[in-house]
Amino acid sequence: MVTNNNRDMTEIEEDNLEEITEQQQEDLKRQSPWKNQITVRGVIASLFIGIIYSIVVTKLNLTTGLVPNLNVSAALLAFVFIRTWTKLLEKAKFNTKPFTKQENTIIQTTAVACYSMAVGGGFGSYLLALNKKTYEQAGVDTKGNSPNSYKELKPDWVIGFSFVISFAGLLALVPLRKIMIIDYKLPYPSGTATAVLINGFHTAKGDKMAKKQVRGFMKFFSFSFVFSFFQWFYSGGEQCGFLNFPTFGIKAWRNSFYFDFSMTYVGAGMICNHIVNLSLLLGAVISYGVMWPLIVEKKGDWFPQDIKESSMKSLNGYKVFIAVALILGDGLYNFIKTLLITGRSMYSAYKKKQSLVVAVPCSNGDEQDARRNEVFLRESIPVWLALVGYIIFSVVSIIVIPIMFPQLKWYYVLVAYIFAPSLSFCNAYGAGLTDMNMANNYGKVALFVLAALSGERDGVVAGLIGCGVIKSIALVSSDMMQDFKTGHLTLTSPRSMLVSQGIGTAIGCVVAPLTFFLFYKTFDVGNPEGSYKAPYAIVYRNMAILGVEGFSALPRHCLRLSYGFFAFAIAVNMLRDVLPTRCKKWVPLPMAMAVPFLVGGYFAIDMCVGGLVVLVWERVNKGKARLMVPAVASGLICGDGLWVLPSCVLALAKVHPPICMNFLPGKSS
Repeated sequence: MVTNNNRDMTEIEEDNLEEITEQQQEDLKRQSPWKNQITVRGVIASLFIGIIYSIVVTKLNLTTGLVPNLNVSAALLAFVFIRTWTKLLEKAKFNTKPFTKQENTIIQTTAVACYSMAVGGGFGSYLLALNKKTYEQAGVDTKGNSPNSYKELKPDWVIGFSFVISFAGLLALVPLRKIMIIDYKLPYPSGTATAVLINGFHTAKGDKMAKKQVRGFMKFFSFSFVFSFFQWFYSGGEQCGFLNFPTFGIKAWRNSFYFDFSMTYVGAGMICNHIVNLSLLLGAVISYGVMWPLIVEKKGDWFPQDIKESSMKSLNGYKVFIAVALILGDGLYNFIKTLLITGRSMYSAYKKKQSLVVAVPCSNGDEQDARRNEVFLRESIPVWLALVGYIIFSVVSIIVIPIMFPQLKWYYVLVAYIFAPSLSFCNAYGAGLTDMNMANNYGKVALFVLAALSGERDGVVAGLIGCGVIKSIALVSSDMMQDFKTGHLTLTSPRSMLVSQGIGTAIGCVVAPLTFFLFYKTFDVGNPEGSYKAPYAIVYRNMAILGVEGFSALPRHCLRLSYGFFAFAIAVNMLRDVLPTRCKKWVPLPMAMAVPFLVGGYFAIDMCVGGLVVLVWERVNKGKARLMVPAVASGLICGDGLWVLPSCVLALAKVHPPICMNFLPGKSS
């Protein structure tokens, strides 16, 4: 799940984009060739940033599945890296090439393409759902969960599969980039926010602001890394350390309500909108605070007394399928809504184009738009190249995927690649309007359809892999268009953007799987009681089983509760759309509410702490908060995320924490 909420950047006015100085206009006239915008130091910086964020994203995928938008953070880190690089070389008396906003954009694009493979590669969802542990959790006695429906994850085939499915999305919408960026003028809020930040960095005033952000980033990065190292010493056993600190008492801790001192989630809470954080907390209260304790009391009546906790016919079944109902209800509503908005907007644009336009003198803003459009169109990407490339990647997938997964027939893959560009267009257009990337929902539609068509024997694997194919194309093409928007506003060549996306994707196809296997081999990934629960793996597998067999395997009353929460998700979304603006910002998000149903409330509390920090900071000094929140949040996320590397190395070397800090009830209890 990806949340596209840039608290600070979306509030910055579009007027900031018009502040092009005379010097910048001169720079435009002597724009460097697109090849010069891609530099060796830029690729090295992108690799470094991509690895950091791949670790962060993989950790988030395997713990909660909730990943905030990190584009703005990546642009900031790119600026930090290159400025540090150039200063060190200058002190060593080496001449350095000027750092331009075009190079900043290219580094951000490459890094985002790299870590996007960790977001959309299925390492916490459809791919992980294939392994034996998830197969067993779903119930080996479940009719649709056939014995040949699992495949153990190994680096060789996972990396190969990533390469096979990841590149077609880069080319799917290239012929439509002018229509979506220039003709329709889609806002793409995340891409615009990133461009605002990058443009701001590369001005005299922006340089001073950037120095403050860099200092803030380094300070909180260091604090987060050192604090994670400090916590490690006290985690020498099960349920030990600060991660199990009973903040609100032992009873609340047993129901997952505690602050676990995770700087990653505090930072994520600072980036996410307040309603995401509050929705998570509401979901935790409804599930672990009310529903699960009540359902546990029905043990022996609603579900068998002696059944394993991991079985889908126990409490775990209620957790999974009620979360699925919330996710599907929210996804279906927004899917249909996005399609309607897309259709209406396209029709309006078509009618406007048909009407007569009276010529008027160009304003300054029109002149700036004309300059951006001229750069965006100057170095065109041949349509034939995009079409031939897409066909080649499609043919490779049609041949290779059925060999890797015989359950998915070649003609299903062919149909998927025929329909994928139109689905990608709808997704990219909707993301341009709403900033919501619906690739997950397009993938779920493919999952259900292919699971049902492939039958009981092959349906689960066919559905999961087909989901991955559609999801990857839709996700990558939408991200590509977001980055084209950033490049349009920062006067960066589309050719260099496409090449950098390709470089980042290729790096990501290696980095993301290796990062995942670092976690997979070191920690107990997929254990419902462990730190890395990977909640969406079991969700995706059970969606595939539902597509094959229906609802026959659900425990008592689970179907009724699922119907109720499905209707609740749709009703809440409808309520948000009809309420006035001042009220709708307090309506919860069902997709966010669903995550604690599977995971618990601890991370929701962490994120609410982050949101509370931002709220207080804005009350004290709103200007400084707007400037520093992205830097502070990025530092907290990156420091805690980077500690995963040495902790994995220590675990693999059999070096264990020396102390177990545990908490027990007092004698009076």
